[in-house]
Amino acid sequence: MTLHDLFLLWPATALVGTGLLLIGLDLLLREKRALPAVVLAGLAISLAGAITLWGVVEREGPQVGIFGTLRMDAFSLFFAYLFITATALVVLASEPVVRRLQRWQGEYYALVLFASSGMMLLASATELITLYIALELTALPLAALSAFGTDRRSREAGVKFLILSAFSSAVLLYGMVLVYAFTGTTHLDAIGRTVFQTPLDWSIPLGSWALLGGVVLIAAGFGFKISSVPFQMWVSDVYEGAPTPITAYLSVASKAAGFAALLRVFSTAFGLGALQEQWSLLFAGLSAASMTVGNLVAMAQNNIKRLLAYSTIAHAGYILVGVAAVSARAPDQATIGPAGVLFYLAGYTLTNLAAFFGVIAITAQIGGENIEDFAGLGRRSPLLALAITLSLVSLLGIPPTIGFWAKLYIFGSAVRTGLAWLAVVGVINSVLSAYYYLRIVRAMFFLPPKEDAPLRASPSVGTALAFSAGGVVFFGVLPFFLLRLAEIAARIAGSA
Repeated sequence: MTLHDLFLLWPATALVGTGLLLIGLDLLLREKRALPAVVLAGLAISLAGAITLWGVVEREGPQVGIFGTLRMDAFSLFFAYLFITATALVVLASEPVVRRLQRWQGEYYALVLFASSGMMLLASATELITLYIALELTALPLAALSAFGTDRRSREAGVKFLILSAFSSAVLLYGMVLVYAFTGTTHLDAIGRTVFQTPLDWSIPLGSWALLGGVVLIAAGFGFKISSVPFQMWVSDVYEGAPTPITAYLSVASKAAGFAALLRVFSTAFGLGALQEQWSLLFAGLSAASMTVGNLVAMAQNNIKRLLAYSTIAHAGYILVGVAAVSARAPDQATIGPAGVLFYLAGYTLTNLAAFFGVIAITAQIGGENIEDFAGLGRRSPLLALAITLSLVSLLGIPPTIGFWAKLYIFGSAVRTGLAWLAVVGVINSVLSAYYYLRIVRAMFFLPPKEDAPLRASPSVGTALAFSAGGVVFFGVLPFFLLRLAEIAARIAGSA
């Protein structure tokens, strides 16, 4: 490993180093209040590295390191910014939860940072084995974090996540083996050249069919990571049982990492050639199924965390619209699908975090997680109710929130790439989702409160909620900077 390789790993290694420091400080310090500040300092160092690398990439072009297994470009750095932002907000929102832990506070924060470093590597990986290692570096800390609660539900969530994550990783690995058997390489760009240059012969059982089987298995493995139908069976139980800050983290950062890897693999390794049409239709079908199943099941939920869990399945379907649109290869359309995915993920991160942070602020004081527990919140805490409403309106896709622009852009990408039917399915599902989102708004503003005592978020949760809800409105009014950033990053995926 050279100094250049270490330089490219600056954002990820800063998080790993900070995590190791936190474990040591947890053993040495009796008073744990300084730990969140250490985490934020490590994230600041990581952010400085990402900004520095962005400048290098702008001047010199994409940087490749560690024998061609990692690629630092605008695409991977876009996701680095996303992961750093999400991690910082989740750390702030975790402070009341971690304070109640009798031990393992340093380990909690360290695992969050380890998972974030794995996500960064996942977005940068350009080789299948490296991608698999990064995937496990992400999944194992998240499984442990899911079990960090003090009740039986949390331990059950951790075990379920671990078992199903291991199963999906095995499926993904088997798909990689089949692709390697056909192409003789694990590097994504070399796989792409082989697939493009080799005519597919469906009369050979272990030839083209093996490649197609590998593509399907890789798609299935990623389907678990992004919680799309029919691989979503773990989501509701894990999201309900895990500590709420970790549920929020799973719903945005983990999902974004899965989409980053999926886009990198399918646009680089399978972006050209005869397989392109097949996997585009595959993801279009998964998109329609995820939107519909997620919204229909969410309608029947009364527990807020389970409702938001099924909502994330529906939003995975919306994002898959952009993945299906990656099939466009006209010069003026090649980046439409990827840009839609990146822009949607950025907006969804702020929006869903705001929703979960509102849940954290309320459940910490009233103890309940059902919709009726939010009754009268508009009277007891108008600002909290307003922030939650903004997040729900954004999830629904109503202006002037970023959720409106995200859905407009991603459905527009489907129309422009010949998938108008998928855009229609998305619009219909967005209308269906109004039922369960507005149920929460109705409870907050139109039902009488059970108590009249005012509710106030803790300073750290309030800060995280204000930042995320403010971002929902700010980028809803001025979306163009974020959209431009997404389009720049999408050129990497679109030009493969």
